[in-house]
Amino acid sequence: MTLVLCETQNGVATVTLNAPEVRNAVSLQMNQQLNKTWDRLENDTSVAAVVLTGAAPAFSAGANLDELLAANTPESLSAIYSGFLRVAHSPLPTIAAVNGAAVGAGMNFALACDLILAGHSAMFESRFLQIAAHPGGGHTWRLRNICNRQTAMAMVVFGERLDGHRAAQIGLAWKCVEDEALLSEAQRLANRTARAPRTLTMAMKQTITDMADVTNSQEAVARELEPQVWSINQPIFNEKIQSLKQAITKSK
Repeated sequence: MTLVLCETQNGVATVTLNAPEVRNAVSLQMNQQLNKTWDRLENDTSVAAVVLTGAAPAFSAGANLDELLAANTPESLSAIYSGFLRVAHSPLPTIAAVNGAAVGAGMNFALACDLILAGHSAMFESRFLQIAAHPGGGHTWRLRNICNRQTAMAMVVFGERLDGHRAAQIGLAWKCVEDEALLSEAQRLANRTARAPRTLTMAMKQTITDMADVTNSQEAVARELEPQVWSINQPIFNEKIQSLKQAITKSK
Protein backbone atom coordinates (compact mmCIF):
# COMPACT_ATOMS: atom_id res chain seq x y z
CA MET A 1 0.00 0.00 0.00
CA THR A 2 1.23 3.46 -0.86
CA LEU A 3 1.29 5.29 2.46
CA VAL A 4 3.21 8.29 1.14
CA LEU A 5 2.21 10.09 -2.05
CA CYS A 6 4.48 12.53 -3.82
CA GLU A 7 3.83 14.91 -6.71
CA THR A 8 6.34 17.41 -8.05
CA GLN A 9 5.57 20.51 -10.08
CA ASN A 10 7.76 23.53 -10.85
CA GLY A 11 10.37 22.56 -8.30
CA VAL A 12 7.88 22.00 -5.47
CA ALA A 13 7.20 18.50 -4.12
CA THR A 14 3.89 17.90 -2.35
CA VAL A 15 4.19 14.91 -0.03
CA THR A 16 0.97 13.47 1.42
CA LEU A 17 0.71 11.07 4.34
CA ASN A 18 -1.81 8.61 2.90
CA ALA A 19 -3.56 6.42 5.44
CA PRO A 20 -6.89 8.25 5.79
CA GLU A 21 -8.72 5.22 7.24
CA VAL A 22 -6.54 5.56 10.37
CA ARG A 23 -6.27 9.36 10.13
CA ASN A 24 -2.71 9.05 8.81
CA ALA A 25 -1.38 7.41 11.97
CA VAL A 26 2.40 7.13 11.79
CA SER A 27 3.49 3.53 11.28
CA LEU A 28 6.88 1.96 10.73
CA GLN A 29 5.87 1.17 7.16
CA MET A 30 4.88 4.78 6.56
CA ASN A 31 8.22 5.95 7.95
CA GLN A 32 10.10 3.59 5.64
CA GLN A 33 8.25 4.95 2.61
CA LEU A 34 8.73 8.52 3.75
CA ASN A 35 12.47 8.03 4.20
CA LYS A 36 12.75 6.65 0.67
CA THR A 37 10.68 9.53 -0.69
CA TRP A 38 12.88 12.08 1.06
CA ASP A 39 16.06 10.43 -0.22
CA ARG A 40 14.69 10.73 -3.73
CA LEU A 41 13.70 14.37 -3.30
CA GLU A 42 17.05 15.42 -1.87
CA ASN A 43 18.87 13.69 -4.72
CA ASP A 44 16.67 15.40 -7.32
CA THR A 45 18.28 18.78 -7.99
CA SER A 46 15.07 20.04 -9.63
CA VAL A 47 13.27 19.91 -6.26
CA ALA A 48 13.76 23.08 -4.22
CA ALA A 49 11.03 22.90 -1.57
CA VAL A 50 8.59 20.42 -0.05
CA VAL A 51 5.01 20.78 1.18
CA LEU A 52 3.95 18.09 3.66
CA THR A 53 0.26 17.41 4.28
CA GLY A 54 -2.13 14.59 5.13
CA ALA A 55 -4.92 12.86 3.26
CA ALA A 56 -8.24 14.21 4.57
CA PRO A 57 -9.69 14.32 7.15
CA ALA A 58 -6.49 14.62 9.25
CA PHE A 59 -2.90 15.72 9.07
CA SER A 60 -1.77 12.88 11.34
CA ALA A 61 -3.48 11.55 14.44
CA GLY A 62 -0.29 10.22 16.04
CA ALA A 63 1.68 7.01 16.21
CA ASN A 64 0.31 3.56 15.45
CA LEU A 65 -0.85 2.49 18.92
CA ASP A 66 0.16 -1.17 18.65
CA GLU A 67 3.65 -0.18 17.52
CA LEU A 68 3.85 2.42 20.27
CA LEU A 69 2.92 -0.17 22.91
CA ALA A 70 5.72 -2.41 21.64
CA ALA A 71 8.29 0.40 21.57
CA ASN A 72 9.80 -0.12 25.01
CA THR A 73 13.47 0.33 24.07
CA PRO A 74 15.46 3.29 22.73
CA GLU A 75 15.96 1.45 19.44
CA SER A 76 12.27 0.75 18.86
CA LEU A 77 11.29 4.31 19.77
CA SER A 78 13.91 5.65 17.38
CA ALA A 79 12.24 3.72 14.56
CA ILE A 80 8.95 5.51 15.33
CA TYR A 81 10.77 8.87 15.25
CA SER A 82 12.62 8.18 11.99
CA GLY A 83 10.03 9.69 9.65
CA PHE A 84 9.62 13.12 11.18
CA LEU A 85 13.32 13.32 12.04
CA ARG A 86 14.08 12.71 8.36
CA VAL A 87 11.96 15.78 7.62
CA ALA A 88 13.45 17.79 10.49
CA HIS A 89 17.05 17.13 9.44
CA SER A 90 16.54 17.70 5.72
CA PRO A 91 18.40 20.59 4.05
CA LEU A 92 15.37 21.24 1.84
CA PRO A 93 12.98 24.03 2.91
CA THR A 94 9.73 22.48 4.13
CA ILE A 95 6.17 23.66 4.78
CA ALA A 96 3.58 21.74 6.81
CA ALA A 97 0.03 22.26 5.51
CA VAL A 98 -1.92 21.11 8.56
CA ASN A 99 -5.39 20.19 7.34
CA GLY A 100 -6.90 18.60 10.45
CA ALA A 101 -5.70 16.91 13.61
CA ALA A 102 -1.95 16.94 14.28
CA VAL A 103 -1.57 14.86 17.42
CA GLY A 104 1.45 13.49 19.27
CA ALA A 105 3.82 12.01 16.70
CA GLY A 106 1.64 13.66 14.06
CA MET A 107 2.26 17.04 15.67
CA ASN A 108 5.96 16.19 15.56
CA PHE A 109 5.67 16.03 11.75
CA ALA A 110 4.35 19.60 11.75
CA LEU A 111 7.02 20.78 14.21
CA ALA A 112 9.69 19.17 12.01
CA CYS A 113 8.90 21.52 9.12
CA ASP A 114 10.39 24.99 8.66
CA LEU A 115 7.02 26.68 8.31
CA ILE A 116 3.56 25.64 9.51
CA LEU A 117 0.36 26.73 7.79
CA ALA A 118 -2.90 25.80 9.47
CA GLY A 119 -6.31 25.29 7.97
CA HIS A 120 -9.36 26.35 9.95
CA SER A 121 -9.95 22.66 10.68
CA ALA A 122 -6.44 22.20 12.10
CA MET A 123 -6.07 20.98 15.66
CA PHE A 124 -2.72 20.75 17.43
CA GLU A 125 -2.50 18.47 20.46
CA SER A 126 0.57 17.12 22.22
CA ARG A 127 -1.52 14.37 23.92
CA PHE A 128 1.46 12.72 25.62
CA LEU A 129 -0.04 13.68 28.98
CA GLN A 130 -3.35 12.04 28.11
CA ILE A 131 -1.72 8.68 27.34
CA ALA A 132 0.71 8.90 30.28
CA ALA A 133 3.78 8.93 28.06
CA HIS A 134 6.72 11.30 28.17
CA PRO A 135 7.17 13.29 24.92
CA GLY A 136 9.85 12.10 22.54
CA GLY A 137 11.64 12.89 19.32
CA GLY A 138 12.54 16.42 20.39
CA HIS A 139 8.88 17.41 20.83
CA THR A 140 9.39 19.75 23.81
CA TRP A 141 12.55 21.31 22.36
CA ARG A 142 10.93 22.11 19.01
CA LEU A 143 7.73 23.38 20.58
CA ARG A 144 9.60 25.65 22.98
CA ASN A 145 11.92 26.95 20.23
CA ILE A 146 9.06 27.68 17.84
CA CYS A 147 6.87 29.29 20.51
CA ASN A 148 8.03 29.69 24.11
CA ARG A 149 8.23 27.94 27.47
CA GLN A 150 4.68 28.84 28.43
CA THR A 151 3.20 27.33 25.28
CA ALA A 152 5.22 24.15 25.77
CA MET A 153 4.06 23.90 29.37
CA ALA A 154 0.42 24.56 28.45
CA MET A 155 0.32 21.95 25.71
CA VAL A 156 2.56 19.25 27.19
CA VAL A 157 2.10 19.47 30.96
CA PHE A 158 -1.44 20.90 31.11
CA GLY A 159 -2.88 19.17 28.04
CA GLU A 160 -4.07 22.25 26.15
CA ARG A 161 -4.94 21.83 22.48
CA LEU A 162 -5.09 24.56 19.88
CA ASP A 163 -7.18 25.15 16.80
CA GLY A 164 -5.65 26.70 13.70
CA HIS A 165 -6.64 30.25 14.61
CA ARG A 166 -5.13 30.06 18.09
CA ALA A 167 -1.99 28.36 16.74
CA ALA A 168 -1.46 31.31 14.40
CA GLN A 169 -2.09 33.80 17.21
CA ILE A 170 0.75 32.42 19.33
CA GLY A 171 3.19 31.71 16.50
CA LEU A 172 2.90 27.94 16.35
CA ALA A 173 1.57 28.44 12.81
CA TRP A 174 2.59 31.20 10.41
CA LYS A 175 -1.02 31.80 9.47
CA CYS A 176 -4.45 30.19 9.46
CA VAL A 177 -6.37 30.05 6.19
CA GLU A 178 -9.59 28.53 4.86
CA ASP A 179 -9.26 24.78 4.42
CA GLU A 180 -9.91 24.93 0.69
CA ALA A 181 -7.08 27.47 0.27
CA LEU A 182 -4.54 25.71 2.51
CA LEU A 183 -2.67 23.60 -0.01
CA SER A 184 -2.58 26.29 -2.69
CA GLU A 185 -1.25 28.82 -0.15
CA ALA A 186 1.48 26.42 0.96
CA GLN A 187 2.42 25.75 -2.65
CA ARG A 188 2.39 29.48 -3.42
CA LEU A 189 4.98 30.09 -0.70
CA ALA A 190 7.03 27.07 -1.75
CA ASN A 191 7.04 28.32 -5.35
CA ARG A 192 8.79 31.49 -4.24
CA THR A 193 11.57 29.35 -2.85
CA ALA A 194 11.64 27.19 -5.97
CA ARG A 195 12.26 30.24 -8.18
CA ALA A 196 15.52 30.94 -6.35
CA PRO A 197 18.71 28.85 -6.63
CA ARG A 198 18.37 25.65 -4.63
CA THR A 199 21.85 25.99 -3.15
CA LEU A 200 21.02 29.50 -1.94
CA THR A 201 17.81 28.62 -0.11
CA MET A 202 19.44 25.58 1.47
CA ALA A 203 22.31 27.78 2.66
CA MET A 204 19.81 30.29 4.08
CA LYS A 205 18.02 27.52 5.95
CA GLN A 206 21.31 26.28 7.42
CA THR A 207 22.27 29.78 8.54
CA ILE A 208 18.95 30.33 10.30
CA THR A 209 19.39 26.96 12.03
CA ASP A 210 22.93 27.83 13.11
CA MET A 211 21.79 31.15 14.57
CA ALA A 212 20.25 29.28 17.51
CA ASP A 213 23.76 29.10 19.00
CA VAL A 214 24.72 32.73 18.27
CA THR A 215 24.56 35.09 21.23
CA ASN A 216 25.66 38.51 19.91
CA SER A 217 25.70 40.75 16.87
CA GLN A 218 29.36 40.23 16.05
CA GLU A 219 28.92 36.45 15.88
CA ALA A 220 25.81 36.85 13.73
CA VAL A 221 27.59 39.11 11.24
CA ALA A 222 30.53 36.72 11.05
CA ARG A 223 28.27 33.71 10.51
CA GLU A 224 26.52 35.36 7.57
CA LEU A 225 29.63 36.81 5.93
CA GLU A 226 30.98 33.74 4.14
CA PRO A 227 27.68 32.59 2.59
CA GLN A 228 26.83 36.15 1.60
CA VAL A 229 30.16 36.58 -0.19
CA TRP A 230 29.59 33.22 -1.88
CA SER A 231 26.12 34.27 -3.08
CA ILE A 232 27.33 37.64 -4.41
CA ASN A 233 29.94 35.83 -6.49
CA GLN A 234 27.32 33.67 -8.22
CA PRO A 235 26.35 34.69 -11.79
CA ILE A 236 22.64 34.83 -10.94
CA PHE A 237 23.27 37.62 -8.42
CA ASN A 238 24.72 39.82 -11.16
CA GLU A 239 21.77 38.96 -13.41
CA LYS A 240 19.25 39.94 -10.74
CA ILE A 241 21.02 43.21 -9.97
CA GLN A 242 21.19 44.15 -13.65
CA SER A 243 17.47 43.43 -14.03
CA LEU A 244 16.71 45.54 -10.96
CA LYS A 245 18.79 48.43 -12.31
CA GLN A 246 16.95 48.27 -15.62
CA ALA A 247 13.60 48.30 -13.86
CA ILE A 248 14.63 51.34 -11.81
CA THR A 249 15.79 53.14 -14.94
CA LYS A 250 12.48 52.43 -16.73
CA SER A 251 10.46 53.68 -13.78
CA LYS A 252 12.14 57.13 -13.82
